[in-house]
Amino acid sequence: MRFLDCISWFKNKNIMNLLQKIKTFFSLRNIVLTGVYSFIVVVAFYMSFFLRFDFDLDDVAYHGRNHLYTILLILCVNLSSLYVFGQYKAFLAFFYMRDLFLLVWSQIFAFSILFVLMIFFPLFAFPRGAQLICFILTLSGLGIMRVGLRLVRERLYVRNQENNSFTKSRVAILGAGNLGASLVSDLLSKSHLGVEPVILLDDDPSKVGKRVAGIEIVAVPKDFTMLKHRYLIDRAIIAISKISSTRLSEITTALRKVGISALIQPSYFDFAVGRTKLAPVRQVNVLDVLGRNPVDLNDAFIGESLRGKVVMVTGAGGSIGSELCRQIAMRKVDMLILVEHCEVQLFKIEQDLKSCKFGVPIIPLVANVCDSARMEYLIKRFKPQIIFHAAAHKHVPLMEYQPSEALKNNVLGTWTVADLASRCGVEKFLLISTDKAVNPTNVMGASKRFAELVVQSMQNRLDNKTCFVAVRFGNVLGSSGSVIPTFKKQIEAGGPVTLTHPDVTRYFMTIPEAVGLVLQCGAQANGGEILVLDMGEPIKIIDLVRRMISLSGFEPDKDINIEIIGLRPGEKLYEELQNKDERLVRTEHDRIFCFSCMPEKYEDIYEYVKKIRDISDTTSVNDLKRFLCEVVPEYRVQYYE
Repeated sequence: MRFLDCISWFKNKNIMNLLQKIKTFFSLRNIVLTGVYSFIVVVAFYMSFFLRFDFDLDDVAYHGRNHLYTILLILCVNLSSLYVFGQYKAFLAFFYMRDLFLLVWSQIFAFSILFVLMIFFPLFAFPRGAQLICFILTLSGLGIMRVGLRLVRERLYVRNQENNSFTKSRVAILGAGNLGASLVSDLLSKSHLGVEPVILLDDDPSKVGKRVAGIEIVAVPKDFTMLKHRYLIDRAIIAISKISSTRLSEITTALRKVGISALIQPSYFDFAVGRTKLAPVRQVNVLDVLGRNPVDLNDAFIGESLRGKVVMVTGAGGSIGSELCRQIAMRKVDMLILVEHCEVQLFKIEQDLKSCKFGVPIIPLVANVCDSARMEYLIKRFKPQIIFHAAAHKHVPLMEYQPSEALKNNVLGTWTVADLASRCGVEKFLLISTDKAVNPTNVMGASKRFAELVVQSMQNRLDNKTCFVAVRFGNVLGSSGSVIPTFKKQIEAGGPVTLTHPDVTRYFMTIPEAVGLVLQCGAQANGGEILVLDMGEPIKIIDLVRRMISLSGFEPDKDINIEIIGLRPGEKLYEELQNKDERLVRTEHDRIFCFSCMPEKYEDIYEYVKKIRDISDTTSVNDLKRFLCEVVPEYRVQYYE
């Protein structure tokens, strides 16, 4: 029993773990590293005397004999410092700027300790000039060793890949900033990939004529014919983090004319939020050339409004909801609650967020926003301070023939969550709305306008302390309900691409821009407003189709036909930005506007919402549309047989 008690004591005191760590520390690798590091330190020590005393052998021999204790002290301090700064755990053949930074700090730390010790213990002191030389030589020796190992590793790696080698592609890199310079360095260090950067191009005159890693920087030409023949370029990589869609379109068009394929490198921000995988480059797509120019948002202001808050996002698995989750998680919130009816989409966004490692607690919850009891439990259980309500039915043709579902989800769901937010003391509630709510011609738009009225009426509720705001924006490029995936499939199938009308125009936003607007609006909202972004000029859908066909390598109307099929039920030729009763008011952000109108009475909207609860699935489509007309008089209804 006494023996078993001893074994138990060993386990409880983690002695076995300690022994394992000692065994690891004295591994063959660490013993060899200690020998190499010691050799470099000793050589640097004696070389410092040679240099300090102009290679006078007598002086060197004298100091060498009298400083044996000093060399032992230097070895102990240096080896300890190298261990503390992770030089025993480092992959020696991989040496980058961060590794150099740690190496330098390890030597500064060691030199500082030795300097102090030699002041208080003269026994270990040796000439100050030799001390400085010893520091420089030790750092140089360690650095040369790491660089040499990296060069050997890269050479051996390239040699191992030669059997799989292929003809090198000569590329031009557009953009000589941080993104372009990093790409050049990466491609040059991985020559086995078969991609050789031969020229850098930039619009900044101050950079023209300079070199990055030996590669010349030239101005971006209007015509790439001469550059193509001079440098034998077959591909171009656009590495500019903030390039306007207009400029990007000009460049890709000019490249395509001379037969140079264009690729684009995603920004570091896209990597950080998990919007794109960490790949060197990707194809230029229609979102790049038709996406709007970036809107400058007050990131510090947004971050301050979210930091330390418990935030809930409904419809978290949708296109807007998932991007909201990514950008909110970046802002160091205290907790992020994901509410989604579809468990597949909920699981997907949960895994995406976890893979990004934002360090924020993620709570995935399956729930229907129309389920009052479930939502009440969740809000009281997790106590969110801010709610972003993105859950909604958004598909125009589908909702046109199923208005009961649009009313239940878009109106009753909004009422349920907004009512609970007000009763439970939530600080802010933001409704994600749409420009289709302006003078709507379809059920979806009318139901979203109804939802806006719900939110505005909640602001006027007695004893309400919640700030309610609606954010209205246009079509979102690349969302699940966007026309782009449909057009892409039709192009891949060889056409024709079907278009409802040649004059259809839409305001477009990218998903990140739309979400950035929502967060900016949430930060500056006072309550009761409908906030809208200045969305610039509308885009003709037929122009979008032609760009997509060209980017796919085909010629519009020749290789791929465009077929006009007529407007769908409830579809507008163009979207509007405001109702006739809404008044435009400037806000503190020059690209965000506030529409104010007569406040809605809470009691009136409540009576309409009670009627929705009595709606049966057997109620006729036209009767439901008549009901919508009562609530939204500007709804230009279309009745069907």
